[in-house]
Amino acid sequence: MPVTKEKKIHRTFIISTSMVIALVLSGIFLEMTVRTRQLINDAKLIQARVVFNTIVLMRKWNAHYGGVFVEKRAGVESNPYLEHPDIRVTDGRVFTLRNPALMTRELSEYAGKDGLYTFHITSLKLMNPHNKPDAFEEKALRQFEEGNVREVYLTEQINNRTYFRYMAPLQVEKDCLQCHRKQNYALGDVRGGISITFNIEDLQRKLRFNTFSIIVFGSITMVTLLALIYYFTAKLIKKLADARMHIEKIAITDELTSLFNRRHLLSRFTQEFEQGKRLNTDLSCIIVDIDHFKSVNDQFGHLTGDEVLKEIARLFQSIVRAYDIVGRYGGEEFLVILPDSNLEQAWNFAERMRMKVKEAVIADVAVTISLGVTSLQESDSSIDDLIKRADNALYAAKNAGRDRVEWIPRS
Repeated sequence: MPVTKEKKIHRTFIISTSMVIALVLSGIFLEMTVRTRQLINDAKLIQARVVFNTIVLMRKWNAHYGGVFVEKRAGVESNPYLEHPDIRVTDGRVFTLRNPALMTRELSEYAGKDGLYTFHITSLKLMNPHNKPDAFEEKALRQFEEGNVREVYLTEQINNRTYFRYMAPLQVEKDCLQCHRKQNYALGDVRGGISITFNIEDLQRKLRFNTFSIIVFGSITMVTLLALIYYFTAKLIKKLADARMHIEKIAITDELTSLFNRRHLLSRFTQEFEQGKRLNTDLSCIIVDIDHFKSVNDQFGHLTGDEVLKEIARLFQSIVRAYDIVGRYGGEEFLVILPDSNLEQAWNFAERMRMKVKEAVIADVAVTISLGVTSLQESDSSIDDLIKRADNALYAAKNAGRDRVEWIPRS
């Protein structure tokens, strides 16, 4: 492959990989930011619901007992919206009634003084003008009456500070009718709601800092990863030649036996055939088949069968000459090409191969081979002629009882 084309491929790879990594990391950090915000929003919503439900429980307790009387001390005013709210006891002290609405308002004032949160009871049908709804509350109350929603919440800027606002409806219950009967409410009607407001300015500040940290961390991570990509790509380019040689070796080698594979074996055979025909030199070939190999697999398992194939391949490699060519022809068959060898020499060599295998202990299995031998003839037009004769000789060896060498003489 030309160097310029390789460089173009490398550049395309680096750019494509960098873009993919940048997009993936951006998506991850965006998801982290969104999830963080969602978790914070969920936490605010849970806090508001807890406060609302706590207030509702206190109101139910108060309404269940028809209100709570408190001693009328200095600063304690009677509820002007109740009929006969005061009672005098025998010792002369005066107690005044605190109904759920007034109790809720006074608790809200206490919460506001402590800076925790504020809450406000309100309605579209007011008894107390102090409970008049603001824009957010009025919109929420109308939605409650229409039956569209069961709660409303939002984040709002008030006096340059950020607040979380939540509102849920109050429904008319049996204990509520003693105060609200005159307003023509029925059981189950929405008679108002409670809005809860708490300052989240510090929370928003921390959220902004968290978002900034994610952006910075994400940028550093992306730069680091891209630098690593450039570094490892440079090493990849440096080792590319070795990798190509390794790939070429794999392309011509049988994976199990490490001999030449069938495709390369036949290619080399064709080269030797053409050279033998051109120079009128001797050329022989041997086809080898392992006897009863299927029984080996069936009796001892395929792993043992693989060991047999590998060990026989090692035996063949140990006895062939440097210029001989041996490879796996297919399944349990091998092909040996013997340049500059006549038929007699090939037969002697095949007999040596047969005895070598027979005498060896291969994976604790008694193994024998059958071999068919032939040599180049003037009438041969291609390697197919030699392979066909060697194959016929192999079948003759099998039919004669196996564990033997048969050959096809020159015609």
